[in-house]
Amino acid sequence: MTEQTWHELSRPLPEWFAKAKFGIFIHWGAYSVPAWAEPIGALGEIADDDTWFAHNPYAEWYFNTIRIEGSPAQAHHREQYGDAPYDEFLDQWKAERFDPAEWAKLFAEAGADYVVPTTKHHDGIALWDAPGTGARNTVRRGPQRDLIGDIAGAVRAEGLRFGVYYSGGLDWSVTDLPPQRSGEQVHSLRPNDAAYNYYALAHVRDLIDRYRPDVLWNDIEWPDAGKHRGPDGLYELFEDYYAANPDGVVNDRWGDTHYDFATTEYSAMSENEAKDVWENTRGLGWSFGFNRLESPAQTLDSAQLAQHWVDVVSKGGRLLLNVGPTAEGVIPERQQQSLRGFGDWKRALGDAAEATERRDPSLPSNGLWRREWWTPSERIVFVDATGEHRLDGAGVDAERSRVLTGDAVVERDGDEAVVRVAGTDGGPVAVAMARR
Repeated sequence: MTEQTWHELSRPLPEWFAKAKFGIFIHWGAYSVPAWAEPIGALGEIADDDTWFAHNPYAEWYFNTIRIEGSPAQAHHREQYGDAPYDEFLDQWKAERFDPAEWAKLFAEAGADYVVPTTKHHDGIALWDAPGTGARNTVRRGPQRDLIGDIAGAVRAEGLRFGVYYSGGLDWSVTDLPPQRSGEQVHSLRPNDAAYNYYALAHVRDLIDRYRPDVLWNDIEWPDAGKHRGPDGLYELFEDYYAANPDGVVNDRWGDTHYDFATTEYSAMSENEAKDVWENTRGLGWSFGFNRLESPAQTLDSAQLAQHWVDVVSKGGRLLLNVGPTAEGVIPERQQQSLRGFGDWKRALGDAAEATERRDPSLPSNGLWRREWWTPSERIVFVDATGEHRLDGAGVDAERSRVLTGDAVVERDGDEAVVRVAGTDGGPVAVAMARR
C-alpha cells in the first residue's frame, strides 16, 4: 500500500485526547508470578545488543530471557523452578486480592485521564476469553476472570477513558522461533504469515466489539500479511474501529502504516518528540511488569514523577505511566505512594496541562532545572530548587501571579521576572504569571 492510501485514514484528533496529558499503563500477566528481571537500567540508555536482552530489565520479557543460554534469568529459573514450563505461571497466577474498583480509585486520585491495560503481551496469554486461545487465557485458567472487562468497568465508573494494549508484533506461543537477542531480531524473528494475521485480527476485533476502547495501543508491529486494504486487512480494521468509536485513537506501532499519535519509551525513540502528537511511556521503575528486584532507588517517587511529567508536557507530549501489579492483584505500596503523592501535587494545577501550548523546553535557570508551560492566559514556570530564578519578563505581568505549588514569591525587576523559592512541596514549584 502507498503512503497516500494510509494517509486517507487521517482525521482530526479527538478533543478528549488532545486535552489528555496523563494516562496509566498496566502490565499484568503470568510474568507477575516470577516477577524477576535484572534492574540494569532504562531503555535507551543501554546498548541494544546481548547486554540488554540477556540481562533484560523488563520482567514481562521473562519468557524470552530465560530461553537465552547463559543468561542470569535462565540460571534463576532453573534454580527456583527447575525445568517447569512458563505456562505453569498461568496456573499459579490467582489474582486473589484484585480489586478493580480500588485500582480505578487510585488512578483517579493520581489525576489520570485514561487507563490502558495489557490484554495480551508477548507471551500470548490473553486476559480475556479471546477467540482461538482455547484454555490459554485468564477466564479458563489462573485467575478465572475476565480481567479486562473488570478493569474497563471500574475505570469507566471513575469517569476515565479506557484503552487496550495488544501485542500484535510478538507472540512467543504461536511460533517455534529462537529467542530475540537484539532489536533487529525483535523484528526479524516475529510472526508475519496470514494465519497469525487472522489470529491477531480476531483478537483486536473482539476487543473492539466487547469493550469499545478509546485507545488501541498495539506493540512492536503488525504481521506483514495483514498490511493491506482488502478484507481482513489492517486498513479495514482501522476503518471499522473509527466507525465503532469516532473518539478512538491508535498509536504508531503497527509498522509503517497509520497512526494518530507517536510514542517514545523511556528515552528511546526520542525523535518522535518532534511530531505533532506524541506520548511518552515508562514504568515507575525500569520494568513494566512487577519486578521484585527493584529497589526504591530505581523507582520514581512523587517529586521525580512530577518533574518527568512536567518535562514531557512542556515538550508537547503526554505521559502513559505504567504500574506493575503483583500476581495477587496488588499494586505495590511504593508505586501507590508515588501515584498518590503525584496526584496531591498535580491537583493544584487544575486543568492547565489541557491548554498548554508547545514551547522550547530548554530553559536553564542559574544552571538549575526549569520548565515552562504557556496557556492562552498564563505562563507557568516550574523550578525544582530553592533560591532565586530570573526570567525574561516579556509578555507577562509579574504583579499578577499565582503560586500554585510550593513556597515562592514573584516580583518584577526591570525587564525580568524574579521567582524566589523558599521551599518545594512534593514536586517542582509552579508559578503562574498572567500573559499580557
